[in-house]
Amino acid sequence: MIYFDREKLLQNKKEIEAEMAAGGFWDDKENARQKSQQLDRIKKRMQVINQLEEKFEEAEIYLELAAEEGESLDSELKATLTELERELEKLELKLRLNEPYDDHNAILSIHPGAGGTESQDWAQMLLRMYSRWAESNGYELQTLDFNPGEEAGIKSVTMMVSGDYAYGYLKGEKGVHRLVRISPFDSSGRRHTSFASVDVMPEIDDDIEVDIDENDLKIDTYRASGAGGQHVNKTDSAVRITHQPTGVVVQCQNERSQHKNKATAMKVLTAKLLELKEEAQAEKIDELGGEHKEIAWGSQIRSYVFHPYNLIKDHRTDFEEGNVDKVMDGYLDEFIEAYLKYKSSN
Repeated sequence: MIYFDREKLLQNKKEIEAEMAAGGFWDDKENARQKSQQLDRIKKRMQVINQLEEKFEEAEIYLELAAEEGESLDSELKATLTELERELEKLELKLRLNEPYDDHNAILSIHPGAGGTESQDWAQMLLRMYSRWAESNGYELQTLDFNPGEEAGIKSVTMMVSGDYAYGYLKGEKGVHRLVRISPFDSSGRRHTSFASVDVMPEIDDDIEVDIDENDLKIDTYRASGAGGQHVNKTDSAVRITHQPTGVVVQCQNERSQHKNKATAMKVLTAKLLELKEEAQAEKIDELGGEHKEIAWGSQIRSYVFHPYNLIKDHRTDFEEGNVDKVMDGYLDEFIEAYLKYKSSN
């Protein structure tokens, strides 16, 4: 497996560094970005291998010394073995990420369900949760499209999550997320149930081709409404692309130019159409990126209950967490780990 193949990783590292040293490499900014990300991933994987080797060597030294000096080194040995066990658990989790697109960047979209402001606020809470998770795990976030709600929350958001195995870790988040709480928007203090859908797709490499007929595309431009500076409202730089045969709609308003927004929107459309193609070829609809259920409220993958008790439960794995604040602050690791173990055993 390439993750452990030091020689293969070194070879890939040298090849990319040679490309980066060549004249004109930085002229193609998109290719330069992708190659830089690949090189960063390789360096991180080599760092993991080196750290594991150091921990094993450290444990061996403590074992030898403990045999000579008796119980005086027991605490140091136990601490080293505990840390080594944690590192091996993290590595075991990575080894479960062995599907074709697991090591790719992730395109994550959130859409509120019916319910107006309440559901839009829930969508924004999910956006904060995923943003906190990404930041705490060293991932880079880029907002591709942001559509705010009229009163509060968001109508939709699409983000690029860039980094090692972003898609592999986030693919299990795809589905309907259900919230039960006392609504801050209800003056009577009643309990409300809200839904939001999360979609996760891999960013597709440029060398993977998906046939898209330009005649099948309806392209609209409009003035951007989200964050990004005053310039976004001066011209019709935002782009919305509708793939008419499938009805898939994607949009981007983050970039300064209409050309760049169109290129980014086409990248998202390509990922979505590839996903649909994979699903059409598969006998099970959960072939790519988690269990892809129809966005029908009630088919939730996870429930977040804030009232009358505190509990977040994943309905696929039955994993539960009573500390809702911890999860909403971005600590999703245990839910992600539970899903990957569940997926690999089914």
